Amino acid sequence: MSVAAAAFLFPVAVIVNYSFKTKRELYVGNPLALPGAPSWDNYRNAFERLSMGTTFMNTVLYTVLSVAILALASSAAAWAITRNRGRFFRFSYLYFIVGILIPYQALFLPIYIIGYSLRLTNTVYGVVFMYVATGMSFGVFLMTSFMSTVPVEIEEAARIDGCSVYGTYFRVVMPLLKPAMATLVIMQSFQIWNDYLMASLFVSDKRLKTLTVSLRMLFSQQSSGYTSATAAIVISVLPIAFLFISLQKYFVRA
Repeated sequence: MSVAAAAFLFPVAVIVNYSFKTKRELYVGNPLALPGAPSWDNYRNAFERLSMGTTFMNTVLYTVLSVAILALASSAAAWAITRNRGRFFRFSYLYFIVGILIPYQALFLPIYIIGYSLRLTNTVYGVVFMYVATGMSFGVFLMTSFMSTVPVEIEEAARIDGCSVYGTYFRVVMPLLKPAMATLVIMQSFQIWNDYLMASLFVSDKRLKTLTVSLRMLFSQQSSGYTSATAAIVISVLPIAFLFISLQKYFVRA
């Protein structure tokens, strides 16, 4: 276990080390040595070259909106599927399961055609729509699997006490879904935050670009050097690492 942890943490330590070095220290000296005079210049350069304030907030906006809508829609669909036995609901579940089997890359063209036809490209809601559409299959599968373990008697007791359908869903069912919700939030946030292909396909406006697209542009600029790029990587990793640490107990429970 300790060897695996060391193998995982070593690249992270190298990237953090590079982010505090100058170009000369990286290319002339020992690349694995600690920086002689640690400096925040690389982080400042990363913000200037990438406009990281804008791209960071864009990525946060896409991730938060997409995950919130996805969590609500997936849990509602799973609730309807598990609490109804009709053919329509069984077919709906199979429909979502088939969606998991389709390769992610195979969805690029049809989603882009739909988005372009509806004038959703280069818009915030278009990007959110794209992420929700590609994540619904997994979300419904995960929520349905967890929802099937929730006793129906709890909901029936709430209805007898006078709770409405929506009240039962939001006050009784939703709190019981915290572990599954946390798992969905973590996994989909990872995917959306680190996504490059869909973000580059749907967004060409510089004002709407994400961190991953901007990082790719920074790496393609030879004049920027890897020190500024590694600083940008550290900045982009911190929020998603904090999210995982915050929701880890629910993730393990699920």
